[in-house]
Amino acid sequence: CDVLGIKHPVLLAPMAGVSGGALAAAVSRAGGLGLIGGGYGDADWLAREFDAAGDARIGVGFVAWSLARQPHLLDLVLDRAPAALMLSFGDFQPYLSKIRDGQTKLIVQVQTLNQAREALDAGVDVIVAQGTEAGGHGGSRATFPFVPAVVDIAKDVPVVAAGGIADGRGFAAALALGASGVLCGTGFFASDESLASGNAKQATLGGSGDDTERSSVFDLARGLDWPSGWNLRTLRNSFTQRWSKDIDGLKQNLAAEQARFKTAAAADDLDVAAVIVGEAADLVQAIEPAHD
Repeated sequence: CDVLGIKHPVLLAPMAGVSGGALAAAVSRAGGLGLIGGGYGDADWLAREFDAAGDARIGVGFVAWSLARQPHLLDLVLDRAPAALMLSFGDFQPYLSKIRDGQTKLIVQVQTLNQAREALDAGVDVIVAQGTEAGGHGGSRATFPFVPAVVDIAKDVPVVAAGGIADGRGFAAALALGASGVLCGTGFFASDESLASGNAKQATLGGSGDDTERSSVFDLARGLDWPSGWNLRTLRNSFTQRWSKDIDGLKQNLAAEQARFKTAAAADDLDVAAVIVGEAADLVQAIEPAHD
């Protein structure tokens, strides 16, 4: 709380296309830190969502390997003087000097101890230790053993726990593991202010961690060339059932399947389109304001 200037150690995960300005602002105004999901980078979208946040004190998160292809977006964001910038999945080192020239705190998300050591050596302000239970992209370490392992090497650097945390019980457990706070995505996915579709929110309410799996099928369907080592947790549907165990077959039929996916996403057809939530889906019981 001291490092980030917040009242409650609860951070909104910067879910691409879901964590917009209104949701980030709602979390920040409730005393946490809301992070806009910069995702793969869209200057117009980012400007619009920053405007939607009004005067709320918020941050923003990016996929680091994608930001490397659009480095101008960093200047666009830093001109807005965000409270924090969160980088995940890739090399954050090229952005250190520019971020440190301002007042923006740097948060780096990690999935392995080697990544945590690299972040610590670089002197980042906050580390997010993400377990594989998380929705969206992640690694293979489970939250419960991974968080204390990172805490043990972090010394004075705050460690935020992520992955499978969506209520007060998970928050208390994270503190018991030595974390200084929590980062939650799925817990806010079905909030009023979320940019997720109504159908996707309803699917989350009816979903369960049992209904999720990690795969690369939706990255292929969206034409995203994610580096090896990370894949995506989503709810299962007919698309994952058809292709998650036949990646080679999907690649052989990629053009047709990408077109089918694009059509389904536009129509909010969740039998094909993705609902990107994690194992904490069981704990999301209602569509309600993020403040609550």
